[in-house]
Amino acid sequence: MKVYTKTGDKGTTALFGGARVPKNHIRIEAYGTVDELNSQLGLLRDHTKEAALRATLKEIQSRLFTVGAILATDPSKKNVQAPDLRTSDVVMLENEIDQMEQKVEPLRSFILPGGHPVVSYCHIARCVCRRAERQTVHLDHLQSVQPLVIQYLNRLSDYLFVLARYIAKIEQVEEVVWTARKSS
Repeated sequence: MKVYTKTGDKGTTALFGGARVPKNHIRIEAYGTVDELNSQLGLLRDHTKEAALRATLKEIQSRLFTVGAILATDPSKKNVQAPDLRTSDVVMLENEIDQMEQKVEPLRSFILPGGHPVVSYCHIARCVCRRAERQTVHLDHLQSVQPLVIQYLNRLSDYLFVLARYIAKIEQVEEVVWTARKSS
């Protein structure tokens, strides 16, 4: 099987189910951003020391392939079966968040991203996740998207924020609190 097919040379791509859409269609933007997020998580996983975190990130990457497949499926084709996302996938993220939040100080103000490369990777991934969520919500306004997909992306961005804080704690990096400049 060749990587190149030449079928997209005129600016269109095929959805699962066969329909062709422009490569700048919001559906393509949404699942393309999920793919970008998955790559960011791969980078994050490559730089994470804890085996348990690497395993969790690998599981999340697998679920993002599921999300991408769901978004890449032509909704008018009822005979095309996409992999399933489950409520338990969201619950897993919530459980991970709860466990990490028990180990970090309560959040009392906004914090600035950064302090350690892995913390920064978490924040970059969180921002990409939020963009994927916004694009998926936009798509949902045009064509129905499974609510669980939006919920998963929303919870994943929360997970990535807490993961950044947790890794800062592990790496003994002081979080920098944002201080609003006062009007003069």
